[in-house]
Amino acid sequence: MKGKALQTLSLILVFIAMGLMISMQFKTVQGGDKPPTSISVTNSARLEELTQQLKKAQEEKANLEQQLEELTKRFKEYEDVASKDDAALKNLQQDVEKYKILAGLTDMVGPGVIVTVNDSDLQPRDGEDPNLYLVHDEDLLSIVNELKAGGAEAIAINNQRIIATSEIRCVGPTIIINSTRYAPPYVIKAIGDPDTLQAALNLKGGIVDTLRFYGIKVDIQTSDKIVVPKYSDPIKFFYAKPVTP
Repeated sequence: MKGKALQTLSLILVFIAMGLMISMQFKTVQGGDKPPTSISVTNSARLEELTQQLKKAQEEKANLEQQLEELTKRFKEYEDVASKDDAALKNLQQDVEKYKILAGLTDMVGPGVIVTVNDSDLQPRDGEDPNLYLVHDEDLLSIVNELKAGGAEAIAINNQRIIATSEIRCVGPTIIINSTRYAPPYVIKAIGDPDTLQAALNLKGGIVDTLRFYGIKVDIQTSDKIVVPKYSDPIKFFYAKPVTP
């Protein structure tokens, strides 16, 4: 019984649905019989709406194009400024490197001479000052000055770079260079034209002649490649200050 009841109920629902569909189709057909004026008005309104939307889209497009042009121009200006800044930074870095070289704060390599100076093996004559047979600070200073006069561009003594504030002074039988004590032999490295530097040291009656007269050993060797280390200690000024304009 229940099965028949369900079948009957299902048939009723199907007939109701079919009735609704037929009714809707009928109304749709009736709607199609309306005068064409109504459709024309609707299409005209829709066309007007689309026209307004198109006009608005065109305005937005023009506004975006203007913004894009302004942003492109601004980006170009930023690129130009960055390019100038890069060039200025590059020039500044080159200046810093140049001044570091001049100040002796950079390792240098090049041709030059290596001068080795050692105490004499000769015995002083009676009544002669034995200090004449030893290497003193003034001897090293004289050699350095001759090398500078010969065009030396970088000088080191026992790998101590000689700069504007370097001190070379005797303390007993040793010599202090850049606050470091050294005993002989003293090895002086100088970068420059090897022949010119050698000639500057070998001047007749010059410092090398004088030292050799007392038996002090001076050996001069030329080289195509000499490494002069940078000055590595801190440089401090307590009293001297740059002059401001």
